[in-house]
Amino acid sequence: MGDGRLDPRIPTRRVVLSIFGMLLARLGSLHALEQTAPSLFWKKWLDGPVPSDDTLGRVATLMCPGEIRGLQQQVYARLKRGKALPAPSHGLIALVLDGHESSASYRRCCPGCSRRKVHTASGDKTQFYHRHVAASLVGEGFHFFVDLEPIRPGEDEVAAAMRLLQRVHQGFPRAYDVVLGDSLYARAEFFLLVLGQGKDVLTVLKQEARDVVTDALALFEVMPSETLRNHGAHCEVWDIEGFTSWSTLGRPVRVVRSIETRKVQRQRTRQIDQETSHWLWATTLPQARASTRTVIRLGHRRWAIENEGFNEAVNAWHMDHIYRHEPVAILVLLLLALLAYNVAHAFYRRDLKPALQARLSMLLLGQLMAAEILHPLASPRAPP
Repeated sequence: MGDGRLDPRIPTRRVVLSIFGMLLARLGSLHALEQTAPSLFWKKWLDGPVPSDDTLGRVATLMCPGEIRGLQQQVYARLKRGKALPAPSHGLIALVLDGHESSASYRRCCPGCSRRKVHTASGDKTQFYHRHVAASLVGEGFHFFVDLEPIRPGEDEVAAAMRLLQRVHQGFPRAYDVVLGDSLYARAEFFLLVLGQGKDVLTVLKQEARDVVTDALALFEVMPSETLRNHGAHCEVWDIEGFTSWSTLGRPVRVVRSIETRKVQRQRTRQIDQETSHWLWATTLPQARASTRTVIRLGHRRWAIENEGFNEAVNAWHMDHIYRHEPVAILVLLLLALLAYNVAHAFYRRDLKPALQARLSMLLLGQLMAAEILHPLASPRAPP
């Protein structure tokens, strides 16, 4: 099969289902999947044998990422129809954008790798790495990965995010109300893209040299603050609309500041200390649509893609494992990993009763799936 065509004896559907099953069972690698090939589970589920790990990797390089994205849209549509993606009490569903580095190596390189110099004890070395921007929906009790876009060599995160946002808006035009990002996204071109799509945007402000930051901090020093509590934190807040200092944006923005104090218990000493954090956000959300408390909650929900998304996807779902070091294969397998994450969480939240959820963690659920695959290996015949 050196001509790059798919082997008609290995249907793409069987390849996708094999990889999808591997991800759900968290087997960890294509080689580990191949070791389970004698299992009767695969013969029933795939209507045929599991392809070899080399075949799975090769076929992944020839697949179209758009087909996997289409499956993601189908999953979203079914969950939406089933009212499984509710909005929070303030009524705003957020689309969170964030970059993630999925791999780094000093030896392996492909056309999609970015490069950087790393200072080591033995001298400077060239490191090859892959970064992506992920988009996820965050609402009331759910986190749903929507799509992923590679950051191409030589471009920054925001450029890839803008490309991703255009595709997400085409595929999920009514899925979200506001776009959230960190301080990297506090750029006029990004704000204008979101506003042009009829959505609002909220980002962290950290660039002290920016005129709007300077003006906002000067006003906050002379105006009285308000106090509120947000998830156990005491917040001293300021909220002003109508800042026109962002000349490149060409329209007023709203700036919200929050100084938050909360009590934390140290794990080692069990001592209770107070921690104070300072936050500054810029948003196009008017006060009539989003209160100060709502803006603060949305601003903190930006961390959902890290705390509820990447951490679990990497540590429990092997999202950062490079199954095949080739740009298309990396993207296809990452998209399948996000799809498996969404399907597993939807099953856990919607199909398992609360009593069973209390006894069954997501990690144990994956282990039970792996046991279902491995059981026929040890016992070909069903028990009496």
